[in-house]
Amino acid sequence: MDHSPAFLALVNDAKSRIRELTVDDVRKKLDAGEDFELIDVREDNEWAAGHIRGARHLGRGILERDIEQAIPDKSRTLVLYCGGGFRSALSADSLRIMGYRNVYSMDGGWRGWKAANGPTE
Repeated sequence: MDHSPAFLALVNDAKSRIRELTVDDVRKKLDAGEDFELIDVREDNEWAAGHIRGARHLGRGILERDIEQAIPDKSRTLVLYCGGGFRSALSADSLRIMGYRNVYSMDGGWRGWKAANGPTE
């Protein structure tokens, strides 16, 4: 996907403040049965077309509005993903600002997950 320079600058700025996990890191956490929330921040139509098995959908458009109701524990580990890792990085930065302390963005996102043959629904 061809992104604008301003968007990429915004994402890179957010990435300077957040933590990221690779697709492989997230698979290992799932395989080990680690307790965390896997959150898909993509649009409704992207979610409906397929998502990571066991993920919860809180689209980027409603994430900040609904997160405290959905996951009130701000110490809970959250792993966010989108199509490639850019929107999830922006989302992770927003949640960090809101006081969530254990937030990660999955670099590579849905495309990376599918390329690695991760389990989907």
